[in-house]
Amino acid sequence: MKIETFELERTQSLWENTVDYNLTETGIHPLTLNELLNPDEIAKLHSVRLGYGQTNGSIELRDAISAMYPGTNRNNILVTNGSIEANFITIWSLLDKDDELILMLPNYMQIWGIARAFGINVKPFYLKEELGWQPDVDEIKKLITPKTKMIAICNPNNPTGAILSQSSHEAIIRMAREADAWLYADEIYRGAELSGQPSVSCYGTYDKVIVAGGLSKAYALPGLRIGWLVGPEIEIAEAWSRRDYTTIATSILSNHIAASALQSERREKILVRNRKILNDNLHVLTEWVSTHEGLFNFIPPQAGGMAFLKYNFDINSTELTTKIREEKSTFIVAGDCFGMDQRVRIGIGSEKNYLIEGLGRVSEVLTKIK
Repeated sequence: MKIETFELERTQSLWENTVDYNLTETGIHPLTLNELLNPDEIAKLHSVRLGYGQTNGSIELRDAISAMYPGTNRNNILVTNGSIEANFITIWSLLDKDDELILMLPNYMQIWGIARAFGINVKPFYLKEELGWQPDVDEIKKLITPKTKMIAICNPNNPTGAILSQSSHEAIIRMAREADAWLYADEIYRGAELSGQPSVSCYGTYDKVIVAGGLSKAYALPGLRIGWLVGPEIEIAEAWSRRDYTTIATSILSNHIAASALQSERREKILVRNRKILNDNLHVLTEWVSTHEGLFNFIPPQAGGMAFLKYNFDINSTELTTKIREEKSTFIVAGDCFGMDQRVRIGIGSEKNYLIEGLGRVSEVLTKIK
């Protein structure tokens, strides 16, 4: 099977550990075990036998995830190795060659690549910057045919940080229902809303909805590699059986730690901590943009640890980001990775001083260009 290069992940894998300042991450500065758990909880981890865990996720963890989605129980939950495995299994389970998938762009491009490799007809619809990174609902409607099997969205969105408006959200759900198509929602950034007002999950709005979530972004726990799927019991059972061919199980230690992290009181403390980091750093970025008057335009993100900036000078985005990386050992993402040149994605989830220093190095390159 031929598959196109996953440009975003390949580029990050090559360079993120070789630079002084990596501003490509879209999550929030990771927590340590000492920050997350109390000493007694850490001590209990020492007695965990390092065998295989339950392959669909521990009961304790699936119950904790289920508590976040009203109307579900543990059988509606499959724990995966990050949301990237959740995405892969969903496409593999629900779509066949020549089916049509209507996909939101810009987006994390994994679904785009894997679906095309499987022979699925991927039909994109685009968030419009002039609409505040909202979709043109009529554009989506025109793409739907009798062969449409799924509509896939990322909400809150990567790379724009936008959240679907209530009217856009309801329209997409309505169109999926009318087409009798699956609605697949990547909700990995849900919980990282800068306003503190949680975005509405698609789950429970329609009987053919599956959502993905995880701990890597909003929860600042990427090293646990814990993601999940939430959906109808039959489809979740089928997805579980597909995992027999992929990673089989997640780490038993990660299951223990994740279940503790998602207990309601602790979960809320994590999200409050992370929203403060994002809001402080968005202020830093906004002030930095203002010092480069006329060079950038951007719509501030509503959620997630990233901002998507359009720049107003004549250089290709890959060329620009390579120049910054090679000259200043600072790494930001080229808009080319999303098929959108003249833009860059900058992570705002790091420690504040780290972000300030990294942006300072970017400024040195921009001064030369100007």
